[in-house]
Formats: sequence, structure tokens, C-alpha cells
Amino acid sequence: MLYVIFGVAVALVAAALLVAAYLAHVTRRIARRAEKAVPAMGKFVDINGNRIHYVERGEGRPILMIHGLGGTLHHLRRPLMESFGDGYRLIAIDRAGSGYSMAAPGFGGTLAEQARQVAGVIAALGLEKPLLVGHSLGGAVALATALDHPDKISGLALISPLTRFEPQLPAEFKPLAIESPLRRRLVAHTIAVPMSVKNAPMVLDRVFGPQQPPEDYAVAGGAMVSLRPQHFYATSTDLVGSRRDLAQYEARYAELSMPVGILFGTEDRVLDYQRQGVAMTERIAGLDLEIVDGVGHMPQFAVTDRVVAFIRRIAERAFTLA
Repeated sequence: MLYVIFGVAVALVAAALLVAAYLAHVTRRIARRAEKAVPAMGKFVDINGNRIHYVERGEGRPILMIHGLGGTLHHLRRPLMESFGDGYRLIAIDRAGSGYSMAAPGFGGTLAEQARQVAGVIAALGLEKPLLVGHSLGGAVALATALDHPDKISGLALISPLTRFEPQLPAEFKPLAIESPLRRRLVAHTIAVPMSVKNAPMVLDRVFGPQQPPEDYAVAGGAMVSLRPQHFYATSTDLVGSRRDLAQYEARYAELSMPVGILFGTEDRVLDYQRQGVAMTERIAGLDLEIVDGVGHMPQFAVTDRVVAFIRRIAERAFTLA
């Protein structure tokens, strides 16, 4: 009987290894296609062991754009930088580990670490007190940067930002909440990318809904960059890490004295615009709050001109006072 049990166990392990090997092969194949379809298009700068990928255009006072969880610089490059017009130097970054940026060993994704990376980019690129534009989790990173490095920036323009800690993760985020770096890497190189392909319609509906993503979002919009194991690993790291210190920053919002603006859509399916946006008027003095009816989590795609006008309005205030 023991021999039978042992034989079954060996067979199950062998089958699991074969499945893992197959999924790893599929993952590599999808990643190669993604990299071919959407290669790195910007420059790189080394910040404390992290290699940060960024793009820029224009001249003038600097505006630095920070994408959200699971996103890349393309979430801000195409809808905003290409429609922004002249008068400013616009820079969008891939946060450490995301897109084509590489995170240093041991990078934990906390907001404090991410704020140090943003401050490092500002110093390395010689940006004179830029306005920070943060989308979703990028909003939390921008807020952390403003609190930890207030002398380095002029103000904040936040689009659908994460501002408050949620004790209970929504069900759709739980697969990303992988505490063990080893398990996170194993998942990233086996099931994560194939599952991302399978679940793409559902994810896009939640992120963009009730609007639709652009028809060319996969390639021209850079979305395929996320179909790479290192990007999933970074997304999971960011989720786990940011939950460790978001509440600490939330307790400090009253310290902000620079111009801050928040723009939120009323139909956001990712973040509650009342809790994450409207309630911030009680925490940040002089907050410029703009609510857009009928728009979801991606207003920069849905109402690009309105978002550009919002950023320009905050920039004018911030740079006048800086």
C-alpha cells in the first residue's frame, strides 16, 4: 500500500512539474511577443540600484507623471502627453519594476520606497520642483513624495487617486496579495501571464468601465507591456508593499501646504470616489476637487481635454507659488 501511495505522489509531482514547465514556456512566448510589439521607447536613469525607464516631451516647467497599480507610463503618455500642448516639460516614468523599469534586489514596493525613487528621478533629471501627476496608486505615491520630500515639488494633480487604506481587499485584487517573494516569482513565471490574457476583458471592463478602452490600446496604448512575468511580480510587490504604510501617510495629509488637486469620475469601479476623493476635502486645506459625472477610473482616456485643463490649472497655481 505504501508503494502505491508513494507512486501516486511521485506521479502527481511529476504532473505538476510538467504543467508548471508548460506554463513557463507559454509565459516566455507571450512575453517575447509583448516585448516585440511594444518595445522600450524611452531613456533610462539609475536611481539607488533601480533602473527607471522614462519618456519626455516639451520644454518649460516640469510635470512628472506617475502611473498606477499594474500600469505603465503609457497610461499617461498617450492620452495626456500627446494632447497636452506646449509650455511644459512632461515626463512619465515606469515605476520601479513596472513596464521596462527594473527594481533593485530587495525593493519592497512601500510608498516610502517609491517616494524615494520619485525624489531620485527629480534629482537625476535636474527637475526644478515639478508638479506631480499621479493616477490611482500613483496618486498615493505622489502624496507620499509630497509628505516626505516637500522641498522637491511644487504641487500635486491627482487623477482617480488611492488616498485611503482599505482594510478589506476587493476580491479582484486578492490574487495579487502574495506576501512571499518566492511564491510571487513562481506565480509570475507560470500562471500569472496566461491568466492575465484570459481575464483581460473582465479587467478592462472594471478599469475602464463604463467607458471602453481605445481600440488600439494593446499595442499603440502599450497595454501588452504588462504581459511579462516581471511586470506581474512588480504589481504584486506594489500591492503588498503599499498596504504596509498607506495608513501612516493618510494620517499626515494635514501637513500638506502646497496646491493639491483631485479629479475623480463618479462611475469609478476601482476606487470609491466619495471615500477616496470627496472626503479628502476635510483632510487637505484648499483642495481643488473636480468630480466628473459618468466617468470611470480612466478619465485621462475618457475626457482627456478636461484632465489636461485640470492639470494645467493646478500647475499654474503650483508654479506661481513655488
